[in-house]
Amino acid sequence: MRIFVIFNSKAGSAKSAEALRARLKERGNVTLVEPESPEATRLAAARAKQESYDMIVAAGGDGTIHAVVNGLGPDFGGARLAVLPLGTGNDLRRTLAIPEDPLEALNLLDGGAERLIDVFRVDTPSQSCFGVNTASGGFSGQMQEALTKEMKATWGPLAYLRGAVAVLPDLTDYHTLIQLDDGPAERVAAINVIVANGRYAAHGWNVASQANPEDGLLDVVTVHSGPFFDLTAVAAQLLGGDYLNSDHVTLRQARRVQVQSRPEMWFSIDGEPIGEEPITFTVIPRALRVIVGADYRPDAVTQTP
Repeated sequence: MRIFVIFNSKAGSAKSAEALRARLKERGNVTLVEPESPEATRLAAARAKQESYDMIVAAGGDGTIHAVVNGLGPDFGGARLAVLPLGTGNDLRRTLAIPEDPLEALNLLDGGAERLIDVFRVDTPSQSCFGVNTASGGFSGQMQEALTKEMKATWGPLAYLRGAVAVLPDLTDYHTLIQLDDGPAERVAAINVIVANGRYAAHGWNVASQANPEDGLLDVVTVHSGPFFDLTAVAAQLLGGDYLNSDHVTLRQARRVQVQSRPEMWFSIDGEPIGEEPITFTVIPRALRVIVGADYRPDAVTQTP
């Protein structure tokens, strides 16, 4: 089996990266590349697919996975993706039940089960890309903007909590139109909109607990505007577990979702920002072959992260 590893040496701790690099180099069937930018990562994935490698491995965080997935599209049929988590968030690996330790996850390259999962296409008036985990806008997008590389390096996973605290007192009310499939556009007052294929974002926040990455549907979670103290309670529920039973939160599903807001709502697509609207999300059912952990279940009710 020929394995092509796209390795983000800047993700995670230097110690973890060095240990993983050493283990990978011990294998005789591995081609290892270390691109210096997201665009170089995308091109490396496209090259690996063109050269018909048996497995393409994203060794890094969710941003690395995002770039690799975009290199594999738009025709994902011939690619098989594995993930070795090295990043700060590593949110997709939670849905796929991949071990947190990259050295433990390495065992899946030889014995991991294979599944077909959905991806989604993101279109704005001037650009297109693919996502595999979540797209989060509003409060989530503001939080991503508040994070800096220095905060991530200093605080690690706690950086996401600090980012939330920074923007919570100054939430923006978005006057938003949301259209699901071919239905009418609905006007909502929202502070947050999440379009989800996976279940987690921002280092393990369970933002879409019912999402099934194999059902051909996107979960659309809307947090509605409300009094500050009520929204603080919603944030506490999010941090503590699940917020979908809140009166300020609605969950619906669709194959296609279009969002347009005033002011414009920045979206983070698997951690990568897009600030242009209208923005449309379209599911591509069971498009991507991925290697999953032993505890993976597409039905979220039966899986513990």
